[in-house]
Amino acid sequence: MDKVKIYYNNKFYEYPKGIKLLDVAKDFQKDFKYPILVGIVNEYSVTLDFEIREDSKVKFYDISSQKGYRAYERTAIIVLVKAVKDILNKEVKIEHSIDRGIYCTIDGLKEEDIEKISNKMKEIVYASIPIEKLSVNRLKVIEYFRKLHDDNASVFKYMTKNNVTLYKIDNMYDYIFGKICVNTSYLDNFKLEYIGNNGFVLMLPFIYDNMRVNDYTHHEKFFNSVLDYINWTDKIGIKSFVDLNLKLSEGKWNDMVFMSEASYNKSLLDIVEKIDDKIKLILIAGPSSSGKTTTANKLKLFLNGRGYKPVMLSTDDYFKERDETPLDENGNKDYESVNAIDIDLFNKQLKDLIDGKEVTIPTFNFITGKKEYKKKLQLDKDGILVIEGLHTLNDVLTESIERDKKYKIYISPLTGLNVDDHNRLNSTDSRLLRRMVRDNLKRGYNASHTLSTWDSVRAGETKYVFPYQDEADIVLNTSLIYEMAVLKVFAEPLLFSVDERDPNYSEAIRLIGILKLILPMPSEGIPLDSVLREFIGGSCFE
Repeated sequence: MDKVKIYYNNKFYEYPKGIKLLDVAKDFQKDFKYPILVGIVNEYSVTLDFEIREDSKVKFYDISSQKGYRAYERTAIIVLVKAVKDILNKEVKIEHSIDRGIYCTIDGLKEEDIEKISNKMKEIVYASIPIEKLSVNRLKVIEYFRKLHDDNASVFKYMTKNNVTLYKIDNMYDYIFGKICVNTSYLDNFKLEYIGNNGFVLMLPFIYDNMRVNDYTHHEKFFNSVLDYINWTDKIGIKSFVDLNLKLSEGKWNDMVFMSEASYNKSLLDIVEKIDDKIKLILIAGPSSSGKTTTANKLKLFLNGRGYKPVMLSTDDYFKERDETPLDENGNKDYESVNAIDIDLFNKQLKDLIDGKEVTIPTFNFITGKKEYKKKLQLDKDGILVIEGLHTLNDVLTESIERDKKYKIYISPLTGLNVDDHNRLNSTDSRLLRRMVRDNLKRGYNASHTLSTWDSVRAGETKYVFPYQDEADIVLNTSLIYEMAVLKVFAEPLLFSVDERDPNYSEAIRLIGILKLILPMPSEGIPLDSVLREFIGGSCFE
């Protein structure tokens, strides 16, 4: 019998040629806390039914990893789609991330339907139904879905490869973008919660909270912002990659730019209208690559137009001296912690500025790791401080100022265009692509560097940003409907630079796969004050 050598965890093992990765995984399950869900063979992501026919380097992933979690989420979605069809004979639309779950809608959904769907999902999971991966001619797939009057057929129009991957579960075929589990039994923990108006939330184990499935916590401002975006995209008829590609193929990219930028500017003007003479601090916070700098600068201009005299401050200039930086649980300097900021100095100077005193504010020298005091600042009677930073919604940072003098804004690209009804674009992916392009343009980092640091960035956001979103007076969505088409032009070459031997190669391939679903768009017509310019360059605020 022919043999293959498998290199795993710095050791070689011999197996029969053609063995499935699932059978190899059984030998190493003891190394994992949770069931192995997917693997990587020679730096390519694969499902566990992959047959190994040559000497290979192998890695495994359970739900506690990003790769494993995505497979778990996709499996949950296909099981949900199957359950809804079986119970209600309807389609479910996968919308966007909300709280620590996924917001979904079903036309005509009733509260009592949720328990029926949940029970059916559990039944499907218990039955351990195989999820078969099929490679099917693209044109035949289009024909199949069109016969079902399924709008998802249109997504395949913009693919160029002859065959596409479908997944078959029982008697149902679906297109799920990315790797999933080989059978339904792996989906062992989930929860559905009804929230009204045809909507419910699919709650899954949370990777940054010890894999717990939390109860859904309703964040009213966040939720309303998500709904506003969904309703707006419905009105303008651009709800998915398919709709965007149609507009791009007709050369109508300027229309999308004007509509999207006008909507964003209106949101900012609405905020300015809410500012009264009592407000002295406008505080802007959000996760990485949300567009905080552009938002702060544009708000400053709009406030000027209302007769205010806004002044911008950066919390980065108030870092403690580097040798005073607190340490994290691993003994490393924790620059993400609120305690890395000189809170006492920041509060004292805020109080002095609001009281009309002249203050010598610091500028942090990131080379020496020390603050330098060279700039004097004094607010006049119409002065407002505009401050953006990771911790600005945390009252500890501004505890010397009364709450009624603060206006807090939480910003993030909360929602973007999904691929289709069953394949969503995670908002963290759009932020990752934004950051990757900016890192390369402004800091000289390659794509691999951005990919390698993203998990730690996400962990910091979960700890220091997301818990304070309910402190905000308003939630601002900085998504632009056209941005993925523009980011494709900048990000795709960077992703192709990741070498196949690089540990981040499979993640680069995943992102390339997303970008291949969308047509490219030129950036020349994007306004210089657009939030997207913060990442692709050419911003008038630089």
